[in-house]
Amino acid sequence: MTKQTTAANAVAGIPDGAVVAVNSSSGLCCPDAVLAALGARFDETGHPQNLTSIHPIAAGDFFGTKGVDHIAKPGCLARIIGGSYPSGPTKAEPPLIWQMITGNAVEAYNLPSGIIFDMLREGAGQRPGVLSKVGMGTFVDPDLEGGAMNAAARSKPIVRREQFDGEDWLYFKALRPDVAIIRATTADQRGNLSFESEGAYLGAMEMALAARNCGGVVIAQVRRVAANGSIRPHDVRVPGIFVDHVVEAPDMLQTTATPYDPAISGELIRPLDSFQLPEFNAQKVIARRVAQELNEGWAVNVGFGVSANVPRIFLEEGLHGAVTWVIEQGAVGGIPLLDFKFGCAANAEAFVASPHQFAYFQAGGFDASLLSFLEIDAQGSVNVSRLAATPHRTAGAGGFVDITTRAKRIIFSGTFNAGAKVRIEDGKLVIDREGHTAKIVPEVDQVSFSGKRAVEQGQNATYVTERCVLVLRADGLTVTEIAPGVDLQRDILDQAQTPLLVSDQLQTMDAALFQPEPFGLKV
Repeated sequence: MTKQTTAANAVAGIPDGAVVAVNSSSGLCCPDAVLAALGARFDETGHPQNLTSIHPIAAGDFFGTKGVDHIAKPGCLARIIGGSYPSGPTKAEPPLIWQMITGNAVEAYNLPSGIIFDMLREGAGQRPGVLSKVGMGTFVDPDLEGGAMNAAARSKPIVRREQFDGEDWLYFKALRPDVAIIRATTADQRGNLSFESEGAYLGAMEMALAARNCGGVVIAQVRRVAANGSIRPHDVRVPGIFVDHVVEAPDMLQTTATPYDPAISGELIRPLDSFQLPEFNAQKVIARRVAQELNEGWAVNVGFGVSANVPRIFLEEGLHGAVTWVIEQGAVGGIPLLDFKFGCAANAEAFVASPHQFAYFQAGGFDASLLSFLEIDAQGSVNVSRLAATPHRTAGAGGFVDITTRAKRIIFSGTFNAGAKVRIEDGKLVIDREGHTAKIVPEVDQVSFSGKRAVEQGQNATYVTERCVLVLRADGLTVTEIAPGVDLQRDILDQAQTPLLVSDQLQTMDAALFQPEPFGLKV
């Protein structure tokens, strides 16, 4: 008997008050057709009401995949637990989910993406919850914000501190979904799922297992349905015994604003000369300087922002393959992609399920992480997760907290302040106009990374900007290098809103970084 049905039929049995887990990363693997049907059912019938939705990584984007916005309706959605949220341009109309969050119309929480996968795993195993150090000293810690995004959430905390075996831990109660909505490429008539045209598995299997073991329902959206026996057993990523309904959606996007790119799914290997190299500017200088922090043979996590260009610096320098890039969505190796395709990699060597990738990150098994910053404070703490004036501009923390909790080496990168007009001339940095907003501040608006805890744990944290390099030391944030053409007092110390220490061995950044030709990177 086939499990294929329409999206409307698949969501018809979802009851009021259900806990609905969604496997997605922006447009990547987003089961948008099923979410659209769920929102349409509420519009037509007023049900289901008071849903809790769970999103380890954001569902939907600003660019053609509505995702969670299909159900972001008062009365329909009562609570949302997300690792990240749709984000986009400052001047764009905020997504409906952000309007609900800022309007206090939904209990909204931002927890680390890996921790949410862990909470689902514990629900699948019928265990009470997760004890973890991930998030201690950050906004996830109940001593600060407990992951609450608004007053509605603060009144109902979901994270608490516990003592176990003589140590302090954060406790996250297990999640037990009534419904899991996942996406794959192909389903056979028995519901076996393969992912051959997807750019990741994310947590499809883990989410389906949690719903199945909690007595729930699993709905799978796929591009096509095939006859039984069409999928090789080794290619089945979610067995049909976990799947209740299969919804065919042949026109679904592969990822954000991308109908299909076979290199994303590993079905084609792109020539290396087909990748666009960064133009020569201050951002490229930052990416080049970050590249100098890495060693051959390392496994290196790459985040969004300036650091996402570092793999292309290696490519330009003829060193592609000298390090292996790993991203939280699960790609290992290849070249992480930019802009709309961020979260995917072309020419990947392997795809790992996101929960496994996060376990790797949470324990610090990798060598280094390249991440961005919005703000840095006097203790070296970093805010990457909240812009109070335009909250929809940021996605929340995503996997940032999982990644930085025990990372041995972290290289943060970004411009020294916001809005400055700079250029490079004759191998020197020229500042034509100062920025309008300081990024180095006395206290960050939200602690996404705790500098105090990093010092206690002996983590190595470096901050690379176009003007200078700073290092987190036990006695404070210290300037160790400055760019050629920059005045230490006028352009750095006076532009920071908190005092900075200056190394007694202050150096000038490598002059070759400020020339347009390849600079001879050595790792």
